[in-house]
Amino acid sequence: MFKLTWKHLGIVFVLMLSLVLAACGNGDSTDDSSSDDNNSEEASGADLGNKEIELVYVEWDTEVASTNVIAQVLKEQGYDVTVTPLDNAVMWESVASGDADGMVAAWLPTTHGDLYEEYQDQLVELGVNLKGAKTGLVVPEYMDVNSIGDLADVSDELDSAITGIEPGSGVVQSSEQAIEDYSLDGWAVETSSSGAMATALGEAIDNEEPIVVTGWSPHWMFSKYDLKYLEDPEGSFGEEETIETMVRQGLEEDSPAAYQILDNFNWESADIESVMLDIQNGTAPEEAAQTWIEDNQDKVDEWTNLEQ
Repeated sequence: MFKLTWKHLGIVFVLMLSLVLAACGNGDSTDDSSSDDNNSEEASGADLGNKEIELVYVEWDTEVASTNVIAQVLKEQGYDVTVTPLDNAVMWESVASGDADGMVAAWLPTTHGDLYEEYQDQLVELGVNLKGAKTGLVVPEYMDVNSIGDLADVSDELDSAITGIEPGSGVVQSSEQAIEDYSLDGWAVETSSSGAMATALGEAIDNEEPIVVTGWSPHWMFSKYDLKYLEDPEGSFGEEETIETMVRQGLEEDSPAAYQILDNFNWESADIESVMLDIQNGTAPEEAAQTWIEDNQDKVDEWTNLEQ
């Protein structure tokens, strides 16, 4: 009787020990798997969702700078970001149709006013990312003209030509309106590209020659050259503008963290001008963006401070 009881107790002990070891092993495996899932899906403090994001922009210096900065921030949060330069109208249409996820390049209310009216019902507006934007006609400080109407006195010097940027852009349309508003008979806007305009401006200043260009701020040229806007009493260029963020419908559900970061994105003229000037001086846009991020981590932390 004693030997049988001892044998039974030994079997029970072995079985209990096996169960304890198995439970410990299963528990460790479950915890590790759960931790890995949480890290991959909520690395930013909110669900990343779909990690592929496409941002579109028009190839203006401001938009090259802002798009590359916010793209780099999104990449650091775990997104695979593509940035695509497009014509103004195509940029708006691509976000409205859902072909692209968003843009931080909407100049309102004047420059992109017509495009906003056409597509506003198909977009999600996330608000202003930069205040104090402006467009107008710009000349070197050494020129003896102060208002748009004064251009009539220097028609021969300038061959009645305004050096413009891309055809159809808002600042070009406003310049054409100014020619009409100020009765600048025989004047025309010679369109080209943003880069060609900046090159022509630089060459004219190097030779102290007269020139009038379609300008906007923020822009690196105001940091590099001594320039002035021509006064616009007729209001051809409208009032002060803002640059705003627009995203496609459904982005908040598809990529919650990206949506919140884009919604939080907001900076000042001095910020964007420093990035633009670095790019103009030969730094690659991605590198200039990364330098600004490293120097302004507190501001970036505000953009990436996401709701749990």
